[in-house]
Amino acid sequence: MLELAQILKEVMPQAHYVGGIVRSSLLRRPSSDIDITLPAADVPAAAKALGRRLKAAVFEMDAELGVWRVVTHKEKIQIDLTAYQGKDLKADLLRRDFTFNALAYPVAALPQIVITPRKNETAHILLKKIRRKEIVDFSHGLDDLAAKVIDRNHPHVFKDDPLRMLRAFRSAAELGFTISKRTLLQIKKDHALIVRSAGERVHEELDRLFATSKAYENLRVMDQCGLLTALFPELEAQRTCAEVYYGKGGVLKHTLAVFQRMEYLLDHLAKAFPKYAKKLAPYARNKPLYKMAALLHDIAKPATAKVMGDRLRFFYHEEQGAKMAKTVLERLHYSRADMRLICAMIGEHLRPSNLASNDVITDRGAYHFFRDLGEAALPMLLLCWADYASYVTDAQLRRIMPKSALPMMTIAQAQKTANIGKTLRHMQVLSLLFKKFFDTPKKIAPARLITGRDVMDALSLPPSPKIGAILEAVSLAQVEGKVRSKEDALAFIRQLPIK
Repeated sequence: MLELAQILKEVMPQAHYVGGIVRSSLLRRPSSDIDITLPAADVPAAAKALGRRLKAAVFEMDAELGVWRVVTHKEKIQIDLTAYQGKDLKADLLRRDFTFNALAYPVAALPQIVITPRKNETAHILLKKIRRKEIVDFSHGLDDLAAKVIDRNHPHVFKDDPLRMLRAFRSAAELGFTISKRTLLQIKKDHALIVRSAGERVHEELDRLFATSKAYENLRVMDQCGLLTALFPELEAQRTCAEVYYGKGGVLKHTLAVFQRMEYLLDHLAKAFPKYAKKLAPYARNKPLYKMAALLHDIAKPATAKVMGDRLRFFYHEEQGAKMAKTVLERLHYSRADMRLICAMIGEHLRPSNLASNDVITDRGAYHFFRDLGEAALPMLLLCWADYASYVTDAQLRRIMPKSALPMMTIAQAQKTANIGKTLRHMQVLSLLFKKFFDTPKKIAPARLITGRDVMDALSLPPSPKIGAILEAVSLAQVEGKVRSKEDALAFIRQLPIK
C-alpha cells in the first residue's frame, strides 16, 4: 500500500486536514482519527474512492452535514470526511469553536503520517513535517496554541453549541491550557444555555474532565462562571447553607474541598495508604466515578438542615442524598451499575464515622460493614478519606498522613487535639478497615463452609428464610473463631435454638 498521505493527495488533492488532527499534531499529541474537509459535492465520491484504495469500510455518518467515515480493517485507521460548513474553507474555519481548532493544512502539502495501531481500538495518528507557512489560520490560532490559551473563535460559539462551554474546561484540563478572559466572560453570559445539551454528551465531557489531575481547579472556575450550578442546579442551595460552620460558600465550599481531596487521593494512593496502594489501585481506577461521588456526596444537606438547640444537623442527608444523586445521574445517562455504586457510596458514607464512635472495632463489626456494603465498601472508604481530609489544611494533612497507619487512637486522645485529632483518628479507622479486608480476609469475609441444602438436611427443615439466618449465624461464628470446619459448622447449627 502506498503511504497514506500520498493516497489522500491522489484521491482528494483539494482537501485539508482540519481541527483536532492539526492541533494535536502541532502539540505532538496523537489523535484517534483524521478529520478532513472539502467541498460538499466532492465528499461522497472521495469517500468511496478512498475506501476502494484502502480496502476499507465506508459509510455515510450524517447526510445533513455531509459527513462520511472511512475505517481500515487491519490497523483501524479512522478518517472522517466532512463537507465545508459554509461556502468555502475560510467560512468553515471561522465558524469553528476555538481558535486553535480553526487551523487547516493542505492534503496536497504531504505531511508525514505516523500510525500507531492499538489493540481493539482505532489507531493513533500523528502528522509530522508540517510546514508552518502552509498552515491555514484566519483566527490567530497558532499564536493561541503557542501561548497555551483557549480562545473562542466568534461571539456566537456557545449559542451554536452550548456544550462547547464545558469542552473549553475539559480541554484546558487535558492540555494544561488557560481559558482567555473574553471566553470566560462569554461563558458567564451564556452559562444558562448548557441545559440544552444532551445528558450523554455532558456525561462524556465530565468524564474526560474528571479523568485529569486538573479537574478541581477547572471546577472552581466553572463555578465562578455559573456553569457548575447550571449543570448541577441541586448544588446551588449549598452555597448559603451552613456558612456558620463551613464559612463563606457554605456546604458548596466543603463539597469542592472534598472533590479536591479525592483528586489528590486518586493521584497519591501510595502516600495515603503506602501498604495497600497497589491493592487499592484496581478499585480506584475509575477516577471520574469517584470524583462524581465526591461532588454529589452532600447534595441533600440543604434539604435536611435543621437547627437542634445550638447545633445545625443534617439528619438522614446521606440517605436522601443517594436518592437525589440518582436523579442527577439518570439525567446524565449513567449506567445502572455506576449509579448503583455512586449512590451506595453516598448513602452509606457515615458508616465509618459510626464505627469510629467506639474505641474498638471488632472483627464482627468489620464483617457486618463489608457484608452490608459489598462492592461499594472500598470505594466508599476512599470517599470518606476525602471527606475527612477536607477538614484539615494541606500542611496538617501532610503531617498526619504517615500517622494514619498507626494503631487507632482512643476517642479521648483524639479529643485533645480538636479537628486534627478527630481527622487522624477517622483516617486510622479507614486504615484499620483496609488492614482487616486485605490482611485478614477470612475473618471479615469467611468462605462458606456449608450450604443451604446442608442446613435443611441436618435440621430436617423445609426451604424458608430461616436457612439464610442460620447460614449468617455460621458466618459470624467463623468470624469469631468458633467454627473452623464443615463438621464444626454442622455441630454449631444443631445447638442453635430454631424457632
